[in-house]
Amino acid sequence: MEGVSRPALERFARRAQKLARTAGEVDIMIAGDPRLRELNRRFRRKNKATDVLSFSRDGSADTGGDIAISADYARRSARLYGHSQGDELKILILHGMLHLAGHDHESDQGEMARLETRLRQLLKLPCSLTERAASARPHRATSTRAGGARSTRAPKRSRLR
Repeated sequence: MEGVSRPALERFARRAQKLARTAGEVDIMIAGDPRLRELNRRFRRKNKATDVLSFSRDGSADTGGDIAISADYARRSARLYGHSQGDELKILILHGMLHLAGHDHESDQGEMARLETRLRQLLKLPCSLTERAASARPHRATSTRAGGARSTRAPKRSRLR
């Protein structure tokens, strides 16, 4: 993506992983809408592209996982919300990390949203996905994760592929 540095995203991912308390190794894939549509259809039975998907390994929040991000969605959202594509990718990485740590904004009475807002401010990022959804803007976050309790173990590492 234009103006996005892989090393900078890897450094950010490691920092977000530590702040979110996401244990284990995390792989991050950045792909196009067709690939995210395929994953969303396969794992969530929703035949549409989405912004970010998170998958825990072994169904546990203690073992790391995978995050899939749509570069196309990130590009459109960055334009819509008036910030850089790099910032949008960071927002999506943070959101995915929180899901891997065991948070679920669809069922936690706002706990994930409050944490995401606090971390977003700490990381100096624009409006988060949960804040966007709460304000009823055009963009709706759709993420998934396998269950598991919040982890307190130190993270191992994050890497982009």
